Amino acid sequence: MEINFLAIIVASFSTLLVGFVWYGPLFGKIWMKENGFVEEELKQGNMLKIFGLTLLFSFFIAFMMQFMVIHEFGAFGMINGAEESALPSYKAFMDDYAGKFRTFSHGALHGTMMGLLFVFPLIGINGLFERKSWKYILIHSGYWIICLAIIGAIVCGWK
Repeated sequence: MEINFLAIIVASFSTLLVGFVWYGPLFGKIWMKENGFVEEELKQGNMLKIFGLTLLFSFFIAFMMQFMVIHEFGAFGMINGAEESALPSYKAFMDDYAGKFRTFSHGALHGTMMGLLFVFPLIGINGLFERKSWKYILIHSGYWIICLAIIGAIVCGWK
């Protein structure tokens, strides 16, 4: 199995693009209010550090996401990556199913499921203990659900 690093890099940048819209014109004012931020305070941040680390962390997410949305990686992992010593059933499985679910929509489905069933509960738990509002929890969860759907679509559908 080959890893498509170009797809991972493009998927990583998608988090910045979505964030620009999500935390800007769509929910920027609500997000700032829920966090107690004012614009002057936000302008004082080290944007190179923030955007650089965001890209790095997004790369990690996109890299890992391919193993969750491309089913062939599961079969490949079951043989420990040793295709030359795999049983004939592995080759038969790959002949039958390799590439069958490598679509943008399939990746988006899995990304959305990861967002709803994994990330939303994580953000929700943290938000509850931090005494954050449901607006705060839903804004952040919504962002990650959208981002993971896009990341899943890119890394699964881009062959």
